[in-house]
Amino acid sequence: MKIFEEALVEEACEKMHVADLSTASIGEVLLVAQYLEKKTGIPFIRMDQGSPGLPINHYGVEAEKKALDSGIGSQYPAAAGVPELKQAASDFVKAFIDIDITPRSCVPTTGSVAGSFASFIACSQRIPEKDKILFIDPGFPIQKSQLRVLGIEWKEFDIFPYRGEKLRVKLEEELKEGDIAAIVYSNPNNPAWICLEETELQIIGELATKYDAIVTEDLAYFCMDYRKDLGHPYEPPYVPTVARYTDNYMLMLSASKIFSYAGQRIALTCISDKLYERYFEAFTARYHNTGLFGPTFIASILYMITSGCTASTQYGYAEMLKLSCEGKINFVEDTREYELRASKMKKIFTDNGFHIVYDHDVSQQVGDGFFFTIGYDHLTGGELLKELMYYGVSSISLSTTGSKQQGVRACVSRMRNDLYPAMEERMRAFHADHMYN
Repeated sequence: MKIFEEALVEEACEKMHVADLSTASIGEVLLVAQYLEKKTGIPFIRMDQGSPGLPINHYGVEAEKKALDSGIGSQYPAAAGVPELKQAASDFVKAFIDIDITPRSCVPTTGSVAGSFASFIACSQRIPEKDKILFIDPGFPIQKSQLRVLGIEWKEFDIFPYRGEKLRVKLEEELKEGDIAAIVYSNPNNPAWICLEETELQIIGELATKYDAIVTEDLAYFCMDYRKDLGHPYEPPYVPTVARYTDNYMLMLSASKIFSYAGQRIALTCISDKLYERYFEAFTARYHNTGLFGPTFIASILYMITSGCTASTQYGYAEMLKLSCEGKINFVEDTREYELRASKMKKIFTDNGFHIVYDHDVSQQVGDGFFFTIGYDHLTGGELLKELMYYGVSSISLSTTGSKQQGVRACVSRMRNDLYPAMEERMRAFHADHMYN
């Protein structure tokens, strides 16, 4: 039995100006869910927005307070970042990825969204004929929205049928025309939670070098592949990365999820030292500068977008990175609650006729973490999104993430212990109403 009748959901869509719920954005789904909650008093199982669901890291907060008390708020921070954060970032990359990047090449951004925005500009302007971005999907919808704002074209493909060595053939097919400026993906993946394995990262790195494309590797869910014993500073296993296989890379490290620091909007774009120093004639012609990638990215592009990052937040991030390197913060254990939530939620769905859409990496079953994907019988992703709304569960269709598979993305961050019984009851009702359709 449905909790919300179709007429009420249609009313919510009309009031919130959502034209088509089946293709709604995260923000639009959020508005409809909030409308229904407010009107009825019935809580939603919120699986739509990927906002942290754990307490903020207090070490960062205290470091920010201390920085503000010191009076730094009266001065503009350097565009390239405060030295303490740049050094901490370099140390952190060495401690947990085992890659050497100098402090100079570690650049703070106001969230990875700002980092990707600036990287798209830099990558697509460095060589005139390389003017398109290639997405290994599924991925973060906002990044394509950024390209719409910038007027940059893109290509995309769903990695689902191209795992392992098949990735090489598909990727080379996309790169051989010579117009790809950058390759973009997240690892672990938003929304599918698949993880690229070393063989796949090697393929991406080798082809990025061969075709001179820059890999933008989004590590927002850093060390959250809980199947591995990650997160021990200066000890293997280290986080897998394309940086082992090419010099054409930019790593994006956000504080939002690993430290639950989303409200402060702080991240890092860590650029390969060799890429940082590369000269591009097109930069000199456009910006009348030295033409070097790193300084152009910082001074001629990133600074024009955000004018640097809030100084106190940089000190907060620096402290959290530093303490992680010293083993005084175990951010992996701090975030493991997401793994537990995913395991419980997946079981409720699969016990009631759902299936996991992206269910395997190359060599093992996909892990439990911040996201997972579900499908139900013959329903398309858009149809499933709408049907789940009637039962008080909000999500987003996989079609909005570049996926060609049918299903929805589920985020575990807003799940609460008191909602599991309601979720079980609602999914039993869903299955009873749909199993013979």
